[in-house]
Amino acid sequence: MEQKLGVLSAQIRKNLSYFGEFGRAGVGYEVQHLLDRLTEIMQLDREQRAVIVGAGNLGSALAGYTGFSKSPFRIVGIFDNNFSKIGRMIWNLEILDVHRLPELNQQFRATIGIIAVPAEAAQEVANIMAQAGIRAILNFAPTQISVPADVAARNVDFLREMEILSYHIDRLTSAPDDCSPRAK
Repeated sequence: MEQKLGVLSAQIRKNLSYFGEFGRAGVGYEVQHLLDRLTEIMQLDREQRAVIVGAGNLGSALAGYTGFSKSPFRIVGIFDNNFSKIGRMIWNLEILDVHRLPELNQQFRATIGIIAVPAEAAQEVANIMAQAGIRAILNFAPTQISVPADVAARNVDFLREMEILSYHIDRLTSAPDDCSPRAK
C-alpha cells in the first residue's frame, strides 16, 4: 500500500483514527465496513443536490456530465444572468435567472453550488449562493472567491493543474528507472 500511495500505512491509520475505530490491532481492517463508513463520513450515501451558475460552454458541459448518473450528485438547476439564455432548456433543465436562486433554492434544496462564470462575476455569484443557503461551492472561475465561514469553497484552477502535469511530464520522461514513480 505504501508504494502505491506514497504514504506510510501508519499515517493512514492515524488519519482514519480521527473518525473512530475501524480496524482490529494485529488483524487490520474489514474492507467493506471501512468503505461503508468512509462513504457515510463523506456523505456519499445520500443524494447531494447541486446547482450550476453559468450556462455557457463550461456550465453546459458540467450539466451534461454523464458521470453524475453513477454518483449521489444531482444537478437540480442551472442559472445565468443572460436574458437570451434564460428560459431555454439545456440537459432537461430550464435556464433560470441567477437572481432568483435564493427564492428557488427553497424548492430545489441544493447544498452545493458550481460557479462557471467569468472571473469578474464570480464573487457576486458566490454571494448569491451563500444567500440561497448553498453550503459548499466549487469555483471554476479563474479567480479566488471569499465566502462566509459556514460555506466551504474549492477553487479549480486549470492553469495550476496544467503546471502540475508539466512537472510530472519531465519527471516521467527524464527520471532514471530507480527514481521513477512507476518503479516504486
